[in-house]
Amino acid sequence: MRIIRFAENNQATLAAVTDEGAVYSLPQQDFLELVQQADDKGLTPLQVVQELIKDSTPLAAKLEELTLLVPIEAPEVWASGVTYQKSKEARNYEATGGKLDATTFYDKVYDAERPEIFFKSTAARTQGPDQDLYIRSDSNWQIPEPELGLVIDKNGRVLGYTVGNDMSSRDIEGENPLYLPQAKVWKNSCSIGPAIRLAETVEDPYQFTITCRIFRNEEKEFEGSATTGQLKRKFDELVSYLTRDNEIFDGTVLLTGTCIVPPNEFTLGDGDRIEIEISGIGTLNNPVKSQVRKAQATS
Repeated sequence: MRIIRFAENNQATLAAVTDEGAVYSLPQQDFLELVQQADDKGLTPLQVVQELIKDSTPLAAKLEELTLLVPIEAPEVWASGVTYQKSKEARNYEATGGKLDATTFYDKVYDAERPEIFFKSTAARTQGPDQDLYIRSDSNWQIPEPELGLVIDKNGRVLGYTVGNDMSSRDIEGENPLYLPQAKVWKNSCSIGPAIRLAETVEDPYQFTITCRIFRNEEKEFEGSATTGQLKRKFDELVSYLTRDNEIFDGTVLLTGTCIVPPNEFTLGDGDRIEIEISGIGTLNNPVKSQVRKAQATS
């Protein structure tokens, strides 16, 4: 069972999507209200949804016909770095100018007890399905980072799973590790969606397949796939470090790292389109735009 939000009569509507693709409107205002009602009744969110839809009629519109919004207005989005072998290799390439046999601090953090966790976005900065992501104007080497996102509550309980795009400027991060916030955080540099897969409906979260496709002039420029089974760390380990001596808010999203990296010669361009698909959750689609072009268009 998945939970979505979609625009209906200029308002956000919460809905449940069955594995067969049927969409049912829900009475709750948002995902967190659904979770709270389940907790109050001593039930799981899935049980509450099943009770609500058992005598209901699904929407006539299909999922792909709806105008989807972010499935949750996450107060904060955090991210994990160097959690996959592929990510470590890419970070080393950036930091050494392509000296693949060099050892760097990325090797150290990959093997360290403490993971890398950094702040990525706020609700106001986070884009949803089909919304524009921007290219940073002072970077010449930018890529998407397709990631599984954990939707958690203030105590670190995993409520569900979503798709995330942690846009990155590889040249800025490679120039100096202290530039990480600038390499990761700028306007429209993060997206999540299209749905939240309820945690209780996932038998093994280390069996998700992640696929990233990048289109240029609607021709496929890149495609890569991997699985969460390649993750070096466990999800509860990442959550435990995020919540350690830290105040986390209900509905926070923790991105768990990327395992798909386009070729080193590739950089995103104005007009590209990114698709990130995770099995059992859905496909997050975002056009890519240049901020310079946007500024000229609105002047």
